Amino acid sequence: MIIYLAGTGQCQNHIMEQILDTGLKTNILGSFYSVRPGITKNIPRFDRFILDSGAFSFIQNNKRADWNEYVRRYIEYIKQTNTKLFFELDIDALIGYDRVKEFRRRIEREVGVQPIPVWHKRLGRAEFLRMCDEYSYVAIGGIVSREIKKDEYKYFPWFIIEAHKRGAKIHGLGFTNLEGLTKYHFDSVDSTAWTAGTRFGIAYRFNGRNLEHRYVYELWKGKRFKDEGIRVHNFIEWSKFCAYAEVHL
Repeated sequence: MIIYLAGTGQCQNHIMEQILDTGLKTNILGSFYSVRPGITKNIPRFDRFILDSGAFSFIQNNKRADWNEYVRRYIEYIKQTNTKLFFELDIDALIGYDRVKEFRRRIEREVGVQPIPVWHKRLGRAEFLRMCDEYSYVAIGGIVSREIKKDEYKYFPWFIIEAHKRGAKIHGLGFTNLEGLTKYHFDSVDSTAWTAGTRFGIAYRFNGRNLEHRYVYELWKGKRFKDEGIRVHNFIEWSKFCAYAEVHL
């Protein structure tokens, strides 16, 4: 399983350089909305790179959006960076699925590479199967937003099996439930959990098979911890886990 580390938009350029200089596994999910020059510059150095449109973040921070212009700039960035794995604009709940499909076709036509379509519960199982028949990589959305409840995770094997039967890979957007990763064999997932150090003062440690965590100091529990050292530390430990997951999960 490939685990992409998301949330790297918050990394200053010199932090990313420190991380890359370790020589550890770097699977990065970048967001077009918040991507930093340091990420763009280092894409050729990453082991793997996958791009999210960032459209949902964009609309959360802007009252009005010119989606045609946004798609134009997204396409331009994909071409500029020669990115081969990228998600469609995952905003059907905001602009309607028909329009999302129009943008999906436009991106594919202008880039010459299929985007990764994102399935949501409201689209139904038949649409998921159609996606798998038409696209070589599909994604399950709604995990982070809890559109998909934890007691519904038991249905993931059906989606994974059906995708694989049709020759498609499948990505779990925002799915890094550590227990779930050993049960549900997505081809890839992404996570921002490594950023918990700065948000909650949590330090991770890879023990050779899994990640353990503890609070850096009990005093900082529930408070932001701004030392960039813990950010680098957690990224490194998660990178070790990524390397393990690629072989064993």
